[in-house]
Amino acid sequence: MGILIMDGGLQVSDELLGTFAPIVLYWVYSGIYMMLGSMESYRLHSRKDEDEKNLVPKKDVVIGVLLQQAVQAIVATILFAVTGSDCESAEAQQISLVVLGRQFFVAMMVLDTWQYFMHRYMHHNKFLYRHVHSQHHRLVVPYAFGALYNHPLEGVLLDTVGGALAFLVSGMSPRASIFFFSFATMKTVDDHCGLWLPGNPFQLFFKNNSAYHDIHHQLYGTKYNYSQPFFVMWDRILGTYLPYKIEKKMEGGLQARPVKDCKEN
Repeated sequence: MGILIMDGGLQVSDELLGTFAPIVLYWVYSGIYMMLGSMESYRLHSRKDEDEKNLVPKKDVVIGVLLQQAVQAIVATILFAVTGSDCESAEAQQISLVVLGRQFFVAMMVLDTWQYFMHRYMHHNKFLYRHVHSQHHRLVVPYAFGALYNHPLEGVLLDTVGGALAFLVSGMSPRASIFFFSFATMKTVDDHCGLWLPGNPFQLFFKNNSAYHDIHHQLYGTKYNYSQPFFVMWDRILGTYLPYKIEKKMEGGLQARPVKDCKEN
């Protein structure tokens, strides 16, 4: 793993890209959303609410996210070393789009299943919620670069272990993992961005989106909408799905409000 010296010059290995591309993308993509944060008419909460309701300063959030990403990088390095090098995975990289699509779907299902049940358990176990998961819910008003702000133990259990299982069970190559985990990173950031933007493909094609997850971060929604990061199937199957509607606020901006009388709830 690392920099390969080829006849044409230096080439970055797939393992290195698979480890660090999602981390770089996290800060680039969340940075774009933070620059868009002044668009009050598309915010689900006002900037004032973001500053006053959240229980942790942004500098602490940055430190917490960097710590989690450091752990993820270490685990990814070990995982790639155990599962094989670039040369050993070369054959696996020569696969059809059908196989690649199947691997992505399996990885998405594995990650969703793992995170749903671990996330729900951390809410229902009072000790784990009080001492571990409540750290993430200090962000009552989510914002983009706070997506991975978690207690270190939660970061390992939900994201790092979940990602490792998705990689192993799906059988994807290091090269495929670059695209899968980059996509998953963008989806996670988008779910926490606090904006409802017209034409956003994540919000158009996924029921699990920024409004869906915003419901979960509110006091009335902490027992609902556990699913992350892709689908909402486990919430629907197990009765924790809380539907919502997007409304304009009189004072400006938008809000996601639960539809309490919906039969699906």
